[in-house]
Amino acid sequence: MDNEKRKEQLRTWFSKVVDPLGYKFSPDEELVEFLLEQEVNIEKEKGSPFCPCQGLTGEREHDMKLVCPCIPFHREHYDAMKRCWCGMYVHKDVDNPDSLMQISLKEFLESKNKN
Repeated sequence: MDNEKRKEQLRTWFSKVVDPLGYKFSPDEELVEFLLEQEVNIEKEKGSPFCPCQGLTGEREHDMKLVCPCIPFHREHYDAMKRCWCGMYVHKDVDNPDSLMQISLKEFLESKNKN
């Protein structure tokens, strides 16, 4: 199967998973296309469409939490940021993902208090 067809299949399937969770694909279409392309490549190599921004450990229990979309496994963190780590998904109410933090405000403040 060619990459474009597989990307469209993943996009359709992922939409059905993230929509009920309150997420959508980022409006940054260039980023989404790039990340889907990376997932297709990872899937060809590893057998599953793992998130391209996460390092795999080789430990199945850990790594399966990184199969896209990984929102259910990191829900509290993503809800606080209104996006997933790689930025492919954002909360449905987000129109400008560039305005979002990569860590939650709570985590940011906690890290400042440690220093």
